[in-house]
Amino acid sequence: MSRRDLTPKQKAFFGYLKSFIADNGSWPTYREIVDYFDFRSPNSVTQNLQALLKKGYLIRDGLGYALASRQSNDNFGIPVRGIITAGALQEAVEADLGTISLETIFPQLDRMYAIRVSGQSMTGADIQDGDYVLLIDDDIPDGGIGAVLYDGETSLKRIFRGDRGLRLEPANPEYDDIIIEPDIFEEVRVLGRYVGHVNRNGVYKRTSRSVAA
Repeated sequence: MSRRDLTPKQKAFFGYLKSFIADNGSWPTYREIVDYFDFRSPNSVTQNLQALLKKGYLIRDGLGYALASRQSNDNFGIPVRGIITAGALQEAVEADLGTISLETIFPQLDRMYAIRVSGQSMTGADIQDGDYVLLIDDDIPDGGIGAVLYDGETSLKRIFRGDRGLRLEPANPEYDDIIIEPDIFEEVRVLGRYVGHVNRNGVYKRTSRSVAA
């Protein structure tokens, strides 16, 4: 993925992250970043991280962030070797038509990350135990599949919103719904919207059937 230019402030932020990781072997905490840049709130940290993610300097690593590889994937892809008719029989046309990259398959690749599935509650959506679900940082439509973090625990389910909270619906009748009605001191965070999954058989993009029953 090609990288876009950073603003001076973003360059300083990215430089701090690289230096901190090189010196400490770990990622800085929000508090350390806030103190270093004298930010007024942790929201400034989130905004800078999101900007670096969108511009290709960071990647999602589980539930956090990591530095993106320096190697460019611009020239990597599946070769397109010609044209084949889907109508009457015609002579095949061989040609070098470039490549199909992950960015072609997933236009929002710069916002995407993967989480490995553990459990069978989403088998009705063709998401199996051990699959890697692909998520993007985006709002989830009512009834859409997404990942939720609540009280330190995560779950992948169809998400329905109500007046008092969320209902997390599995795609397997052997599992019960999960009702979340947080009080004022509890936080519910949507980690990402499901856009596909990967397993040993290939890559599968979200279909309309995956959005809602």
